[in-house]
Amino acid sequence: MRSGILRAAVPLFLSMVTTTLGTLVVTSVLGRHATVTLAAFAVMSAVLNPASAAVVGALRGLAPFVAPYKDAPAAAVPILRDARWLTLLVGTAGALAVLCVPMLARATGAPAEVVAELGPLPWLLALYLLVFASGGGANTVLVALGHSRQVLWSSLAATTAMIGCTVALVPPFGLAGVGVAWLLSGVAGVAVSNLCLRRALGTRVGQARPRIKEIVRLGRVSIPLAGTVLIKFGGLGVVTFAASATGTRDVAAHAVLSTLTGFIMLFSISVAQASVPEVARAADVTQARRANRTAALLALAGTAIAAAVLLGFGDSALMLFSDDPSVRERAVALLPLMLLASTADGAQAVQGIGLTALKRSGASLIYFAAGYGVMVAVAAPVAAAWGLAGLWWLMAVTNGVLVVLQGTGFHRHSARVGAVSVGA
Repeated sequence: MRSGILRAAVPLFLSMVTTTLGTLVVTSVLGRHATVTLAAFAVMSAVLNPASAAVVGALRGLAPFVAPYKDAPAAAVPILRDARWLTLLVGTAGALAVLCVPMLARATGAPAEVVAELGPLPWLLALYLLVFASGGGANTVLVALGHSRQVLWSSLAATTAMIGCTVALVPPFGLAGVGVAWLLSGVAGVAVSNLCLRRALGTRVGQARPRIKEIVRLGRVSIPLAGTVLIKFGGLGVVTFAASATGTRDVAAHAVLSTLTGFIMLFSISVAQASVPEVARAADVTQARRANRTAALLALAGTAIAAAVLLGFGDSALMLFSDDPSVRERAVALLPLMLLASTADGAQAVQGIGLTALKRSGASLIYFAAGYGVMVAVAAPVAAAWGLAGLWWLMAVTNGVLVVLQGTGFHRHSARVGAVSVGA
């Protein structure tokens, strides 16, 4: 089981790394184009990132419904048709949120030149979200059916389109060029992933009349998962605002540490996603818990390797993110604490995604609302009293609490595995 999860996790990890590199290239090109362009993109990202994450979360909720059909994939087609209706609804909601960015920017006091710089970008990115959602979670389905290697091809296609179009279009067109690059990237990724899915199924998915009852059943898993992602992004945003009150160099160090956390989490998320089919297909409680335990151990091992590399290179690694010695000094001092918080975050993510595999993402939503609710409430006082170190201790403790809550929840809900039918 361990080798199976690891084999499935590696292409997912490479896919996430590829996507991350594409995003870094976009940021770099924009930063060299004009400061106001980068500022406008940052304003857009404040809404685009959680909206995209919510759509991704909703798509990942399909995995436990599809995983039992690994040996007869064509039988899952009716579920995939229902899923397309659900994902289009979520994508439409995300697109509407993106279209509201100029209004939100003006309401929050963003400079007029930054708002004007947005131009057609909100419309282009709204179309991107609709295109992405129209794919119906093809990559999630490929992973659930045991074809995780195919996910890498769609990621490569999307990232190649993103980088190529960004480099070619941003110098003459600015943010409009980014919007076109993002849209074409979405089209390329969805086209390749759905081509791979058609080959895996042996038939085309197509579309059918919506089956409301079945769509609601999918939504009971997908929508809470999307809500959990929104809570996490929102909570981390509040922590960033709290960090901004501690000083310019402190918030810069916080940004560096947060970026490193994102990289460290990639492997944990990959392993957690790879374990979903194993948990969803488990015949009894022992198999489900073994798959979850294996994923947790692999995630911890990956985090330990990343931690060893970061601690070994220390200041040298941080020079990639900042040329300010004071910022690097603050980040290096907090590096062990960041690694503690990241380790706990990776562990709780495995348990939370395990709950999704059991179709109990609603429980994970409740745990996150409780844990992050407290964190959000005390973030500002903690920052005022203990500075940036206090905030990272707060995140470490919050993630530790979530490990306990999500782990306990998985143990409780996994006790029902084998006592219910596959389609329940």
